[in-house]
Amino acid sequence: MYTGKIRQILLLTDGCSNQGEDPIAMAALAKEQGISVNVIGVMEQDVIDEKGLTEIEGIAMSGGGVSQIVYAQQLSQTVQMVTRKAMTQTIQGVVNRELQQILGRSQTIEDLPPEKRGEVMEVVDELGETVELEVLILVDTSASMKHKLPTVKEALLDLSLSLNARTGDNQFAVFVFPGKKNDVEKILDWTPKLQTLTSIFSQLTTGGITPTGPAIRTALSSFSSKRSLRSLLNSDDESFLEESM
Repeated sequence: MYTGKIRQILLLTDGCSNQGEDPIAMAALAKEQGISVNVIGVMEQDVIDEKGLTEIEGIAMSGGGVSQIVYAQQLSQTVQMVTRKAMTQTIQGVVNRELQQILGRSQTIEDLPPEKRGEVMEVVDELGETVELEVLILVDTSASMKHKLPTVKEALLDLSLSLNARTGDNQFAVFVFPGKKNDVEKILDWTPKLQTLTSIFSQLTTGGITPTGPAIRTALSSFSSKRSLRSLLNSDDESFLEESM
């Protein structure tokens, strides 16, 4: 049974990048590293740039994730739906690969007889509740997002409550772009809950460029740093155990 971690980048934006690396290329790099990139385009009054829409879809497609365009008032429900849908998509991909190894041909869940398919989907659903999940959230804080940030905050708090109802462990980190001093700024390091966002979001400023590509690159670096620290701690634990024996 699958016992790994699911790692996701959740990008919340309302427009097109205009600074730094190509975000679609950065999303493809994330996918290569086993990290899916999900994008929610936050729309207001039926206004979303066609170029921005194309980019949102392109980032999610290259990143092996899910994209959704949504009105600000529907954001909370959509954030939860996209995160869970991407999680299920990742698990199904793993299950499909295992099926192909077992059966020795291009067999997927959809190709199974209805009864067997139902059994496999039960396993997928169970894994969705128990698998470890790491979500790095990237929030666009360019000028046009100013009035949407309170809604974004509430949506992320709801996401935390929803995912923490699972039995699996969750870890969240939150970055904004642009930051006060740099293109990208970390406002919340890895934590199992997002409640502290309430005080942090009230201090955010908006304006400036939209460096989506650099934001995704920074997210990848954060995942890499987290893995490196975990490896170091694990090796220290092993050394301690060896010395204790």
